[in-house]
Amino acid sequence: MNSETLFSMALGLQPPWQVKAVTFSTDELARSELHLHIDFVTGSRFLDDANNLCPVHDTVERQWQHLSFFEHTCYLHCAVPRITTTDGKVRTVDVPWARPGSGFTLLFEALALALIEREMPVNRVAEILKVNPQRIWTIFNHWISKAKAADDPSMITKLGVDETSTKKGHHYVTLGVDLDEARVIHVTEGKGKATLQSIQQHLEDKGVDKEQVEQISMDLSPSFIAGAAESFPSAQITFDRFHVVKLLNEAMNQVRIAERKEHDALKGHKYTFLKNRENLSDKKEKELDELIQLYPTLGEAYRLKVLFNDLWEMPDKPTAEAFLRQWCDAVDAAKIPAFIKFANTVRGHWSGIVHFVESLISNGILEGINSKIQLAKRRARGYRNINNFINMIYFLCGKLKFDYPLYFT
Repeated sequence: MNSETLFSMALGLQPPWQVKAVTFSTDELARSELHLHIDFVTGSRFLDDANNLCPVHDTVERQWQHLSFFEHTCYLHCAVPRITTTDGKVRTVDVPWARPGSGFTLLFEALALALIEREMPVNRVAEILKVNPQRIWTIFNHWISKAKAADDPSMITKLGVDETSTKKGHHYVTLGVDLDEARVIHVTEGKGKATLQSIQQHLEDKGVDKEQVEQISMDLSPSFIAGAAESFPSAQITFDRFHVVKLLNEAMNQVRIAERKEHDALKGHKYTFLKNRENLSDKKEKELDELIQLYPTLGEAYRLKVLFNDLWEMPDKPTAEAFLRQWCDAVDAAKIPAFIKFANTVRGHWSGIVHFVESLISNGILEGINSKIQLAKRRARGYRNINNFINMIYFLCGKLKFDYPLYFT
């Protein structure tokens, strides 16, 4: 078996394609390259768009970078035929080893995407594959765009909305997540009211009526609330449990800070009051019991904090509302400013907080997605191009379906 036949088999070429020559070159910098020259059998005809066999009009030279052969960069070369179609037009034939317009083979692109999927930064992928990083981004963005166009969010009924930072400072993108499928369906720049409109427009473009979204989980952002009311008027809002608890913990910490200014014994006990009791060590739990006895204001704040979290276990809406009214009355009686402020926030977002006991949805899935996004951002040391960042979110968290070769998964 000669080398041309061997490489034809290795590339999986089918008639009329065949490797006609194999060359190996080394330049003055001792960089070696393997060149595989592909040809087609003389007299071959190729199918046009109407599925008719057409004669070759002429050829045009093309080159693609392929997977490396051992440590040697490999290139495929071919005089690609152009055919005269049945309607009299001249069209370049699509080759089976590469997509139109690409300078890489499908297997090369699949390897690049497999490396990215395995959490390797694009710059590192480019270094390994010996190409400019922008060329890897071009490959990446092509396949993301194609998969997004084919994506089907038609089953969505529960939508999660949250923002995540793109870089240091006030730069954000907003994520729209299908909570049932735990995947990102849309990413848009910014974090205001318009982001809800963008999510609704995306779903409409995909054939999903805004009335289909029955539930939305989000934080207490006024702009999100206004956007949801306008873009998804039929959806019931559940204010995300994790964001509500975060505000509660902030109130608890403000009380601790105020007490700490007068009592040195509270130094180093921030998380003693913020963690759940079951997550404390035996030593810290004992210290907690002592501190809430020594400092009555802090003890009452801690009691209110623990008590509030019973809300999430209420069996129904009437019970939850009765509990929450009693809790707010207890806060008023305690006269702790930070908790009064939090109670006023609860009153202002009453229905969306109470609705949790009926919907049982939260942005917990989004918190996990956000952690994955921030980890990818740190590995890449940030993204200067916002579109690259958005497409990386789709790639990591969109559960998109790709049709490139999956030999590396």
